[in-house]
Amino acid sequence: MTAAAPRAPSFASAPSFDTPVPRGGYLWWYVDGWSDDGAHGLTLIIFVGSVFSPYYAWSTDQTPDNHCALNVALYGAAPNRWAMTERGAKRVERESRRFVVGPSSVRLEDQRLSIDVNERCAPLPRPLRGRIDVTPVISTDRAFTLAEAGGHLWRPVSPKARISVELEQPRLSWRGDAYFDSNQGDEPLHDGFRHWTWCRAHLSDGVAVAYEATPRRSDPASLFLKVKADGAIEPQPSLETAPLPTPLWAVKRRAHCDAGSAPRLLHGLEDAPFYNRSLIQTEMWGQRVQGFHESLSLDRFKQTWVRTLLPVRMPRTG
Repeated sequence: MTAAAPRAPSFASAPSFDTPVPRGGYLWWYVDGWSDDGAHGLTLIIFVGSVFSPYYAWSTDQTPDNHCALNVALYGAAPNRWAMTERGAKRVERESRRFVVGPSSVRLEDQRLSIDVNERCAPLPRPLRGRIDVTPVISTDRAFTLAEAGGHLWRPVSPKARISVELEQPRLSWRGDAYFDSNQGDEPLHDGFRHWTWCRAHLSDGVAVAYEATPRRSDPASLFLKVKADGAIEPQPSLETAPLPTPLWAVKRRAHCDAGSAPRLLHGLEDAPFYNRSLIQTEMWGQRVQGFHESLSLDRFKQTWVRTLLPVRMPRTG
């Protein structure tokens, strides 16, 4: 008798792209990845109610489906690319396992998240076109509250995954480890928080995730978690923070680390007026790791001069 082939890992709690989002609220799905050879990286975010959109912040009807976008950023050896064109409701289709935003689309299969990218970069209008596939390695079915007021939730859908990148424009092909999560809230993100810092890193025995947030209407909140290979999530001792070099736009970044260790900035990936994204090396619970790190200032985002700058990199159509 022939034994059945082992089933490929699947998403433990598959996201539904047609999840209702209240007026003024948001829902996003986030992917990051770095190539096995260390030469290339990317982040990809699928937005309903684009939280960093000046158009959404300025709108009077606050309809999230009228402010959708696919954000793709490429980093590393090839020339960096950034695309984030916001689309109105007439250019958006949302179904349970399919999401169309303008000329790009996302499909969710049991064993793969597939993104067909067809975007134009900004501020230089270069094409960004090709296919990105994300296949789960570790999946979870948990959700965590970042702030009770406003219903702000974080879901680590697949904290460890494999990513395949096949782009036509620019010509680029690579494979690597990846991370896939989701955030949602019933109100604008900037109404719920003043600041947050987030980091994820792949460990030898799972994935480390650290969140520290400063809500506007409650005490500071933190999550320090290890996601094990079987998807079980275990709270971990709190980590300390240590400063990283301050970038040009001066949004301070502090990295999570074990006591007495010294985190190191490997690559400054994004430096914007209200946030920064970095690839760092740090020590978390006795393991030396490489991870993605973000610092976000919503106080800075709320300032008029910042929102006025954003259309240069975030055009809108439809």
